[in-house]
Amino acid sequence: MEEAEKELERRSKFLSNLIQKKKATDQQNLHQQLNIRVKASDMSTVLQNKAFKCAKDHLDSMSPGNGIKIDSKRLALALKKEFDASYGPAWHCIVGSSFGSYVTHSLGGFLYFSINKVYVLLFKTTVDPMPMPMDHHR
Repeated sequence: MEEAEKELERRSKFLSNLIQKKKATDQQNLHQQLNIRVKASDMSTVLQNKAFKCAKDHLDSMSPGNGIKIDSKRLALALKKEFDASYGPAWHCIVGSSFGSYVTHSLGGFLYFSINKVYVLLFKTTVDPMPMPMDHHR
């Protein structure tokens, strides 16, 4: 019986490894298809893909091919609003072709990527409730 359990565990690890490789390949294909380069991230692939799709959709709508200049502020606001609405408040976004930054972010809430020649920094901070003022009149 122990041999059967070992074989089952071996097969399970093998299948799990195949699934992970397939997901990594799919993610890489998506990056190539959308012309995305991830510079740094500690964000789940689900959230990353949401950011990529949102950025791509907005960039397509303001494509320079349409004679419209890319509006970095509009793209940053769109990503911020999308992530605030979907994943709670305190998302921040910086978009541009050249900028420097140093930010503190919540665990699992950081993504820095480029799409074509536009760079996007999307990150979440924690929201601490404001302390209630002491009522001295009681």
